Amino acid sequence: MAFNVKQRGRLTYYYGGDHPTLSALVTETLDNGDLKIYFAGLTGGHSAHGILDRDELVRMTPAVEVELVFRCWEKWLQEAEICDSINQIDFIEVHAFGAQPKDVNPLTDPQRFHEEQQRIYQEYAQAYSSFFRDHMPDTGVPARFTVHVVDFPDKAASYEFYSVGLYQPALHGA
Repeated sequence: MAFNVKQRGRLTYYYGGDHPTLSALVTETLDNGDLKIYFAGLTGGHSAHGILDRDELVRMTPAVEVELVFRCWEKWLQEAEICDSINQIDFIEVHAFGAQPKDVNPLTDPQRFHEEQQRIYQEYAQAYSSFFRDHMPDTGVPARFTVHVVDFPDKAASYEFYSVGLYQPALHGA
């Protein structure tokens, strides 16, 4: 996707289409040339399926979805010509919205619903911390991580993320 770009003072908006609902990325130029980056909310389900042009739709699998969200953001960073890799971003905060299990009815099978909730929570916690350990070992980990358990429009995904990070060109020879 080629982004439309609108600059307004210290802010640059990267978005698609002529009448966007929101921007994929918004950057704020800081006094020293660093960029504070606001990443739009995404899921590893339908969002990643479309952005990464994947054949397979991932459904209720946090172990896969977490990385797909970061890979979508990485693709956007590359398309916006901000940087080459997600591991060049120092994430400040990550917010996640966790979905309730989609295949188990809590009224007719409350025990199985609870078990599926626990599976999703555990798999998500492992996938999230593993992503930073395995793919971003040189960066720190975000200071804020918030999970809200809600329902959202993507009926395949287990979580939706949005976040704020910092690109520091001097750390990467830029």
